[in-house]
Amino acid sequence: MPTEILMPALSPTMEEGTLAKWLVKEGDEVASGDLLAEIETDKATMEFEAADEGTIGKILIEAGTEGVKVNTPIAVLLEEGEDASDIDSAKPAPKTRTDEKAKEKTPDDGAKPAAPKAEKGGDASADAPAKAPAAPTDEKGERVFASPLARRIAAQKGLDLTQVTGSGPRGRIVKADVVDAKAAATSVPAPEPGPRAEKAPAPAAGAAPAGPDAETVKALYADRETEEIKLDGMRKIVAARLTEAKQTIPHFYLRRDIRMDALMSFRADLNKQLQARGVKLSVNDFIIKACALALQAVPDANAVWAGDRILRLKPSDVAVAVAVEGGLFTPVLKDAEMKSLSALSAEMKDLATRARDRKLAPGEYQGGSFAISNLGMYGIDNFDAVINPPHGAILAVGAGVRKPVVGKDGEVTTATVMSVTLSVDHRVIDGALGAKLLQQIVKNLENPMLMLA
Repeated sequence: MPTEILMPALSPTMEEGTLAKWLVKEGDEVASGDLLAEIETDKATMEFEAADEGTIGKILIEAGTEGVKVNTPIAVLLEEGEDASDIDSAKPAPKTRTDEKAKEKTPDDGAKPAAPKAEKGGDASADAPAKAPAAPTDEKGERVFASPLARRIAAQKGLDLTQVTGSGPRGRIVKADVVDAKAAATSVPAPEPGPRAEKAPAPAAGAAPAGPDAETVKALYADRETEEIKLDGMRKIVAARLTEAKQTIPHFYLRRDIRMDALMSFRADLNKQLQARGVKLSVNDFIIKACALALQAVPDANAVWAGDRILRLKPSDVAVAVAVEGGLFTPVLKDAEMKSLSALSAEMKDLATRARDRKLAPGEYQGGSFAISNLGMYGIDNFDAVINPPHGAILAVGAGVRKPVVGKDGEVTTATVMSVTLSVDHRVIDGALGAKLLQQIVKNLENPMLMLA
């Protein structure tokens, strides 16, 4: 039976994308892992691989098409023995398996159930016996949809396909499912997609009533000269996620001033010694290190919100906001507490460069428990940052400014002072715990030698 190739979700936040370029054409034979297309997501342009083998029978979405929703059919893959004439006759069948609810409705639809029944005893056995076993049926007598390659591998391994969960289009079993069947039976990856899939639509629904609609707003400015700017994928996602964050996360804010003179002097000395190696440490590198070590010193604060529970992390995975045209990225420096200042500096420069070129892989900007947003370079004294879910906190960093301060002996002197604000998710971190975390960050920055101990 022809299989629809669906628009993939190439990032957790992706709801639609642009099919930038096809790397195959109708009639091409493909195998699992072959590149099919280039897709522009909300974050980057990524290559899309085939999950199964077959022949490209029909391309449904042309290259360059924008706003293609996730799970929209973009092409049709033909199995062994099938040709393009099978595509039209098989069209009703995929529609009956869009989701579990659609499955339940198929008995009431006169024509649609006919296709699977015919395949069960006829077409499948006629096409497949030479190279792949016939498709099995479950205890209810319904066909278990699996690719020929998956059926062959399952037969070789002695696997019962009725016990395998398919990850292909419409729940179809593909090569990866049977290759990893043992791991899937003993671990928990199968249930994970369920909760994630359920959580993703909820924020979008919550974010919808964010204000008057476009026509209402345009009417207000009908007599003014305006320019309408179309939202790209990144700006749509930024809007949705920040609306979700402010609507669903109980933020509270903790503020401190940090005296930076010791750090500035220490940084200048280090940079002189590192000059021969071509390394130049920024203040932000020290802030990343200070936060990573603080999360280790206050481990209860190294946590994220997971719907109905808290997940506490052992490593310090620190995200850093990077401004790009039309939005921002938050690349994650993993195991930051274990890395030297020079290593953090080099990694951050690389991530920031690739973020601005939109070349980051999803694994490089997903995860982390804590984030840093530094607007000090723009002369901002202080601000409140919005938490990036599911993070437990984010540190907003202002500029280091020369100010009058009261010294230890009561005398008035001057010092370089940097104002920071810790935005905290009260579901994850209580007030006293957040205060301890911020206190440790301040201690690390005001005593930079401690970060090398």
